[in-house]
Amino acid sequence: MSHFHDIALAPETIAQAREGDVSAREAIYRAYANAVYTLARRLVSRPAVAEEMLQDTFVEVLRSLPSYRGDGSFSGWVRAIAVSKCLHYLRSPWHRRLRWLDATAHDDASVLDIPDSTPQPDAQVGGHADLERALQALAPTARTVVWLHDVEGYTHAEIARLLQRTPSFSKSQLARAHERLRAVFDPIDEALICTPISTNC
Repeated sequence: MSHFHDIALAPETIAQAREGDVSAREAIYRAYANAVYTLARRLVSRPAVAEEMLQDTFVEVLRSLPSYRGDGSFSGWVRAIAVSKCLHYLRSPWHRRLRWLDATAHDDASVLDIPDSTPQPDAQVGGHADLERALQALAPTARTVVWLHDVEGYTHAEIARLLQRTPSFSKSQLARAHERLRAVFDPIDEALICTPISTNC
């Protein structure tokens, strides 16, 4: 599951950060930096861009702290800002050459964007490094849906709102991405490909 769920920050630290306490704000950064970077790294792929998203996220978090009223978890609030920053980047003209948001649910290019260096279906792979390469074999839209649904626990309805699509688009992307990952991981390692079992997804 998401690293965000494991982070517990004392309410007084958040309150002090809202009042501008430098130490409290540093504590927030230390607590969430790794989780935000991991999320950004999975969604935007490139390490340099992930670092940029990390900085952009915390600029927004610190700027918006006075408006945080405690509706929902603080971790969820930080995560939502990080996801928003990443999706904004992926929609930007700088990233448009990947055509990830413009692809239709029936366009194979919306699921796969496989450079020559990525593992092929018959590759013998295993472990976290191979999982990372397999995720990079997915196009940004599919990778985003997989990560948000399978790791962050977003529902298809929530993903659809974020991507300005329909829940059926999200479900289609997830199903086809899982097919690709199953082709890479043969036999399937259930610890690596985990689909939450829920009729409410």
